[in-house]
Amino acid sequence: MKITYYGHSCFSAEINGKQVLFDPFVTGNPLAKDIVDVNTIQADYILVSHGHSDHILDAEAIARRTSAKIVCSWEVYEWFGKRDWRTATL
Repeated sequence: MKITYYGHSCFSAEINGKQVLFDPFVTGNPLAKDIVDVNTIQADYILVSHGHSDHILDAEAIARRTSAKIVCSWEVYEWFGKRDWRTATL
């Protein structure tokens, strides 16, 4: 397993060849801006702990680019639905 910390609550783990991204908050995160370009982060799954912007800000953009599945609570799933975008998995 390889773990990469991007700052604040955001990190990724490579587990058995799969990239799992947790609480993607890179854009606007002063701790992450000098560490990584959000457009280079890979993900097969994105886990969102809750809907605060400092945990979800880049989830949609990364999921669209990588075709990652988002794993989240019902409320976050509904929020994505109101944005007319549902690749979220519960």
